[in-house]
Amino acid sequence: MVEREAAARRRGVGHPAVDSAAEDDPEAGSAEDALGRPLQNPPPGRPPLPNPRQDVRRPAAGPPPPVPPSNLPPTGPPDDDVPRSSGNEPPEPPERGSAAKTKKKSKWRTVRRTLYVLVALGLIVPILTFMVAYTVEDVPRPGDIKTNQVATILASDGTTELGRVVPPEGNRTDVTIDQIPLHVRNAVLSAEDRDFYSNPGFSITGFGRALRDNVLGRDSAGGGSTITQQYVKNALVGSERTLTRKMRELVISSKMARQWSKDDILAAYLNTIYFGRGAYGIAAASTAYFGKPVDQLTIEEGAVLAATIQQPSGLDPEFNPEGAQSRWDYVLDGMVSQGNIDQAQRAAMVYPPWIPSSAASNDDTDSGPNGLIKAQVLRELSAAGVSEQDLNTEGLQITTTIDPAAQAAAIDAVNSNLEGEPGDLRTASVSIDPRTGAVKSYYGGADGRGFDFAQSGLQTGSSFKVFGLAAALDQGIPLSQMYDSSPLTVNGISIGNVEGESCGTCTIAEALKRSLNTSFYRMQLAMDNGPQSIADMAHKLGVAEEIPGVGPTLTEGDGVGPNNGIVLGQYQSRVIDMASAYATLAASGIYHAPHFVQRVVTADGTVLLDRGAEPGQQVVPAAVADNVTAAMRPIAGYSNGHNLAGGRQSAAKTGTAQLGDTGENKDAWMVGYTPSLSTAVWVGTEQGLPLQNSYGGSIYGSGIPSDIWKDTMDGTLEGTTNETFPTPEPIAGQAGVPQYSAPAAPTTVAPTSEAPPITLPIPTEISPPVVITPRQVEILPGVTIPLPGLAPAPTPETPAEPEAPAQEPEPAPGR
Repeated sequence: MVEREAAARRRGVGHPAVDSAAEDDPEAGSAEDALGRPLQNPPPGRPPLPNPRQDVRRPAAGPPPPVPPSNLPPTGPPDDDVPRSSGNEPPEPPERGSAAKTKKKSKWRTVRRTLYVLVALGLIVPILTFMVAYTVEDVPRPGDIKTNQVATILASDGTTELGRVVPPEGNRTDVTIDQIPLHVRNAVLSAEDRDFYSNPGFSITGFGRALRDNVLGRDSAGGGSTITQQYVKNALVGSERTLTRKMRELVISSKMARQWSKDDILAAYLNTIYFGRGAYGIAAASTAYFGKPVDQLTIEEGAVLAATIQQPSGLDPEFNPEGAQSRWDYVLDGMVSQGNIDQAQRAAMVYPPWIPSSAASNDDTDSGPNGLIKAQVLRELSAAGVSEQDLNTEGLQITTTIDPAAQAAAIDAVNSNLEGEPGDLRTASVSIDPRTGAVKSYYGGADGRGFDFAQSGLQTGSSFKVFGLAAALDQGIPLSQMYDSSPLTVNGISIGNVEGESCGTCTIAEALKRSLNTSFYRMQLAMDNGPQSIADMAHKLGVAEEIPGVGPTLTEGDGVGPNNGIVLGQYQSRVIDMASAYATLAASGIYHAPHFVQRVVTADGTVLLDRGAEPGQQVVPAAVADNVTAAMRPIAGYSNGHNLAGGRQSAAKTGTAQLGDTGENKDAWMVGYTPSLSTAVWVGTEQGLPLQNSYGGSIYGSGIPSDIWKDTMDGTLEGTTNETFPTPEPIAGQAGVPQYSAPAAPTTVAPTSEAPPITLPIPTEISPPVVITPRQVEILPGVTIPLPGLAPAPTPETPAEPEAPAQEPEPAPGR
């Protein structure tokens, strides 16, 4: 034992703590375990372990040293290297080493505890909110959910009703789940929710994506909804992109899934979901797309309807056949993967035929001429970003640009002038305000569900010469420029004038008034890049560069550009485009896009669209537009006396397109304007038949189209102030129409036994002498009267001889 103690002491020699303790306390020694092995120093902050052998090592003689009171400080100088304590307290830990680690652990412990609290709050608060909402929210039955918001289309006065957009209830017929074929239900599940019968009514992953996207502010926030959620969104909570709305959708969907059977939910969904074409519910959709009851739908037809749910308007096969086919394939392939149909059956399926949307409408308000206005309004709203859900659920008040008086005048003009005429005649009329582009009246046909002739590509005839004149003026060719009007042949094509009309050599302004093909053809040949420059000018003024269903305008099909026939109106344009392009001329070259919608307001007063006043765009110089106007001013009166009432100024141009080489006409136009109204009128047939009036005579632009144009303009402008056109600035030294029209001729004539011609008095310093020569004009079948016409006086040496009849013009239009 003594040896072990000595060894223990030797091992403790040199250890500061042991030496110091031995100095302070003679009774102290190295701590040993029961076997006499030295014990390690206790960890900082803990009291030293008791020494079971302390009695053995105590000296045999002498009293024990006195123990100082525990509340007194130790005697002697402090030793910074030795941890100290007072009384029975353990010594203070050092500032380095394990003590520093303890402080760090305390900091992290605080952070962890804070995070635990936040996570707990993040879970507890939503759960409590969900529980409260779950208790408060009431889930109605399908029959209790009503949508009765009607969108009303109004005229510009804000009171005259032009049409309505029927609410969902107006074309919805509820059917039971048993009336919907199982394969149709399976197609819908394949398209929208393949786990419908097994999910709890909502998608956690979908909600998580919506939460993430809303927090990040992504435009695509949402998606991943089950059929139950879709039904709740559309029928109860709306589609607002907020977390509150999404949470409410989740609560109601969860509660509904517990209270309703899956078949009840699916039936409610299929009776309310929107399928496009104004059809709400599977029964209405079956009629709108296939004209049959829902219980007669085939697998292929059911897949078509299921495919449209994702984008009701965007996946309509009539307007997006490729997208509709792709989604249809997805639905059928899903039905294969779910075991609803086998692969061999799927492989044999083809996309089924569908009926046009125009034939699907059953709203009586669409049956008249205003139905075509409604179609244009809806198309414009869609382009402006007003959604179909807004249209059908927000009780919209849609104020259009249509003037009730102008619309009434246009319809009356059509009806009165076509009364008694052949029943195969069709007409279109569009009036536009040149200062704003607002469509004031619109007549595309009598059937509001039928074909819209105002939006159809039609051959314009000589009404297109105006754009050729504008292009020439833009290149510095003045209205005083002279051109020969005799027949000519270019590249084997013979060009002549209608009924052999001629002015000899005359100004291009005179040639426009007389609608001389040959003069304008020669003008085009003299221009820089003539055909293309004319096409460019027409597009600048407002002729559409592309017509839906037709393709690019004013060019050949292979895209090589227009040929020389463009100046004679060879290519197609729409009635609304002609009215718009002429309106740009009336506005001195400032273009305003034509539009139908002025303002859209919801039932609660929220403004979705307010067009306001738009400045327009100066697309051609004012001098060009105003000189064209000056050249057009005499034409209305020259065309069988169609001057406007009250001496009101107008600028106009007729146009007639021939039916091949038959000598008959197929399209007849009158387009003209005042400073405040531009109107284009077309008359033709659906089948492109020869145009004949009730007397069997050919119809020209100066006939029925001009009658309709004049009555429309007079009726619309009645009671308004007579306006004047601006005075044009000069182009190449010539401002407006020159006071002469033909080159000078000798003032004397050879003796003749006939009565001397009457010289037309034209007060001008540079006017060449002209004479009046009669020409026969047929005013009724078989009834002709002589009318005077301008021609150069014959020379004394060679008496004037009548010209040989000009060749009939080619299929390119005449007057």
